[in-house]
Amino acid sequence: MKTRITELLGCEYPIIQGGMAWVAEHTLASAVSNAGGIGLIAGGSAPIDYLREQIRLCKEKTNKPFGVNIMLMSPNADDLAQLCIDEGVKVITTGAGNPGKYMVAWKEAGIKVMPVVPSVALARRMEKSGADAVIAEGTESGGHIGENTTMCLVPQVVDAVEIPVIAAGGIADGRGMAAAFMLGAEGVQIGTRFLASEECQIHPTFKELVINAKDTDNIVTGRYTGHPCRNIKTKFAKKLATGEKEGTLSPEEFEQLTVGALRRAVVDGDVESGSFLCGAISGMVNDIKPCAEIVREINDGAEKLLKI
Repeated sequence: MKTRITELLGCEYPIIQGGMAWVAEHTLASAVSNAGGIGLIAGGSAPIDYLREQIRLCKEKTNKPFGVNIMLMSPNADDLAQLCIDEGVKVITTGAGNPGKYMVAWKEAGIKVMPVVPSVALARRMEKSGADAVIAEGTESGGHIGENTTMCLVPQVVDAVEIPVIAAGGIADGRGMAAAFMLGAEGVQIGTRFLASEECQIHPTFKELVINAKDTDNIVTGRYTGHPCRNIKTKFAKKLATGEKEGTLSPEEFEQLTVGALRRAVVDGDVESGSFLCGAISGMVNDIKPCAEIVREINDGAEKLLKI
């Protein structure tokens, strides 16, 4: 399947792995890139030396394009922006802010920039600032979310910009990818499906929660703090949601409980105090497979439906 995204990024399939914090490291990223997609390493707020090492380890495992996700609200965003230039990273995706101040330097370095956007207005701003493509992410996604759904957001963004649009949120198989293409997208970003990949380095408990999840086993917490997140529904997540709804947890108490909660989920598999960020599509993820098999199945399924 050839689109403007495969031409832009130099990949075989228009499938990008989500830049999931604490999850997207070099083992997963290189596996997705070797499978023909674009793997991403999550920048987050990790130390620059660690991220440099991750980029270099990824280069050792693949000679294909991969990228780095930069959360622009991270305190070390400036350092990470420069690190990507210094290390010759080919693709950058961004979230939680406007990457405008880095755009000239990134473009001069030949980096392809694809911001994640939750709205038409931000998509237009990103196009004007020089973005090569935008990732229109619906509220079905795991982790930090907006309010607009993928089905509604993607076609409106497609109509609003001339650059290619990548759809994200609620996509886990060929049917989802085909639907995104029918809405005008030219690529998809997928996170939750790759949580249940052999190469994903998350705690086994996290993988079990994903593959055992039903359609109703996801919950959004943190809306009253201004940073809503979609999680797998655990006792801890329900405690946060109840405290938020009933007012028994103040925003400050909520933040105190959730500091380090993602690390506790990913590294420790701690269901008592960990936040297992995951998309609403987890009910469709029922097995653990190699990334190469996941990528081929999704792409081939979409091609069959689209009759390419």
